[in-house]
Amino acid sequence: MTRTEADLLALLRELDDPEWLEWPQRYDRGEIAAQFGGLVTRLEGDFTACCTAERDTQDSSEYGRVVVPADATVCGTRIVVCVSKFGSLALVCADNPGAFLGTEDAQAEGELDGADLAKANRALVELGYVVIAEELLETDYDGPSQLPQLPRCLQHPTWWDRFFGIF
Repeated sequence: MTRTEADLLALLRELDDPEWLEWPQRYDRGEIAAQFGGLVTRLEGDFTACCTAERDTQDSSEYGRVVVPADATVCGTRIVVCVSKFGSLALVCADNPGAFLGTEDAQAEGELDGADLAKANRALVELGYVVIAEELLETDYDGPSQLPQLPRCLQHPTWWDRFFGIF
């Protein structure tokens, strides 16, 4: 199912519970770990490469990351898939989150192949994740939660900070 930006923003607001910043109230670490393990296996098969994975990130609303190595991609830039502890939210980015303005920018600069992006997105969707564009996550956060003070000088918190950031 394709979701519009408005649908995705509504989902972010629905998941935003000020009482539960680091993980949702009904967080099941075992379930999230199993789903994430399936994602790692799927990406390794789809890209025919050994992917590295960081799991169960502490003091963060991000569960983990899977890195598809650069030599397994068409453009020679690694692909990083980040997974939140909230609502199976995920995003795909070239090189690292924030390295580009988003996947469109990475593609325009020749650092992310459309077929590689589609492969990663398809794996996420088929495994039950909701893919959120980095461009949307980098918009100003306007939800009800009191987010911790950001280390970034004079920047407003973003939806990325809320669902993938450190607490």
